[in-house]
Amino acid sequence: MVEAFDSEHVASFDNPWAIEFEPGTGRLFIMHRDGKMSFRWPDGRTGKVSGAPEVDYGGQGGLGDLVFAPDYETSGTVYLSWVENGGGRNRGAVVGMAKLACESEATCTLEDVRNIWEQAPKMTGQGHYSHRLAISPDGKHLFVTSGERQAQEPAQDNGNNLGTVVRLDLDGAPSAGNPFAGQKSPTDQIWSYGHRNALGIAFAPDGKLWAVEHGPAGGDELNLIEKGKNYGWPLVSDGTQYGGAPIPSPTTRPDLAVAAVSWTPVIAPSDMIIYEGDLFNGWQGNALITGLKSRALIRVKIDGDSAKEIARYPLGDRMRSIAEASDGAIWVIEEGQDAHLLRLTPKK
Repeated sequence: MVEAFDSEHVASFDNPWAIEFEPGTGRLFIMHRDGKMSFRWPDGRTGKVSGAPEVDYGGQGGLGDLVFAPDYETSGTVYLSWVENGGGRNRGAVVGMAKLACESEATCTLEDVRNIWEQAPKMTGQGHYSHRLAISPDGKHLFVTSGERQAQEPAQDNGNNLGTVVRLDLDGAPSAGNPFAGQKSPTDQIWSYGHRNALGIAFAPDGKLWAVEHGPAGGDELNLIEKGKNYGWPLVSDGTQYGGAPIPSPTTRPDLAVAAVSWTPVIAPSDMIIYEGDLFNGWQGNALITGLKSRALIRVKIDGDSAKEIARYPLGDRMRSIAEASDGAIWVIEEGQDAHLLRLTPKK
């Protein structure tokens, strides 16, 4: 293990896609891509959540992300994302809200699940859904990453919401003040566009929004997400197409937003937090990104509008998600069957 931290294997779960700590209890909730939900208490006891929506499981699709509403401790409201079948071979990501009711220390139920947002249009294929969630620091807005479904061109067509970051009120309505407010739905949902497949999104302590996304063959990006900006995909990239065909460099289009960090070779990002705790001294405000192909935890220092990778910590396997506990410990989970859940603490 690297010198930065000790790693404790605390449990194993199948097909995880997201982990998130419940406010106030220390319970860790696990979203399983095949449609199941479970949780783990700090003392190691585990439980199951019933009532999850039916998901279209396959490829990159299934049950997705989870965030707790700002008033969760009184309302029990949660937001979750998943992939649904739209008829035939068409699929798309959706976001729903529900009440999480726990009948015992081993069982919870999602009640009154209702869809509040969906990718439009639904398309064939089983990739690039993105569907990561973040709530703004003021507690007023829900941000959703919406992948371009491996179709590329939709990311530049704002008549749809693919290849975008959308900004919604907490009931799913397009937020007032969005850059295309007043236009027809789904254009009025869009906050930024020109994205490929953003699998991590988080707010920095200064309130700025950051997202990390997959490039093609090269050109993974960390972007400062700003209102109305075009992030260039598929017009420009620091990578190439998988078959080797060139893509114009971002330097050829100064009118487009430029990535704060670009990675070639890729890190294959899967999730991201911005660290807030005190346990890891000097890490406050750093972006922590889990990597699939890189099999690592990537630490990026954010300084205002700029960012720079400052460390990379090998973890030995493809990593799927990351969360910060209330004590400042960092929890990460691997991908796949019997995926290890790890607790990272500073090296003693």
